[in-house]
Amino acid sequence: MTAMAKGNLYVVTAPSGAGKTTLVKALLAADPHIQLSVSYTTRAPREGEVNGRDYHFVERAEFERMINAGDFLEHAEVYGNYYGTSQSWINGVMAEGRDILLEIDWQGAQQVRRLHPAVIGIFVLPPSLDVLEGRLRGRGKDSDEVIARRMAVAREEISHVDEADYVIINEHVDEAVRDIVAVVRAERLRLAAQSARHTALIAALKG
Repeated sequence: MTAMAKGNLYVVTAPSGAGKTTLVKALLAADPHIQLSVSYTTRAPREGEVNGRDYHFVERAEFERMINAGDFLEHAEVYGNYYGTSQSWINGVMAEGRDILLEIDWQGAQQVRRLHPAVIGIFVLPPSLDVLEGRLRGRGKDSDEVIARRMAVAREEISHVDEADYVIINEHVDEAVRDIVAVVRAERLRLAAQSARHTALIAALKG
């Protein structure tokens, strides 16, 4: 009989333009046992967004009630809107043996690490700052001033790379996808997790 090993919690952090969203989508498509955490937010839904799938959309008063009740694993205010991750939801999913992935910035990752020291940090880097700037410009919708500001924010984000457990250089996207899938698979094969899942088997094999 196999027991249930608790799921892992991953945080994926990267500067804007490093390709984090592409890698996360590919990981979720490749691995049915990991799911993306759905954040709570006070911003209005954009066209095509679905409540409960893209975000949990709540009123500001409700979000502040949740902050005061200690419901959030991490939360931040960005451009006048709150964003946060539900602690109780994450604990429930992990208790069922499923892995959860959070896409957050370095500040959010620090908040999560304080409450969940066993969190596994994955940092996605571009192959160079020039490539990063090229990707940001390639979106074709930002002024030079906005690009310069985004590059400054990116350098600040990159300065926190030492806080991660794994670092993926996203030069060739197919290779980077294999890397992120490999991290998740390897973490599931750790002795403690496998011992919990296959207690009887391992005991029998050891005789």
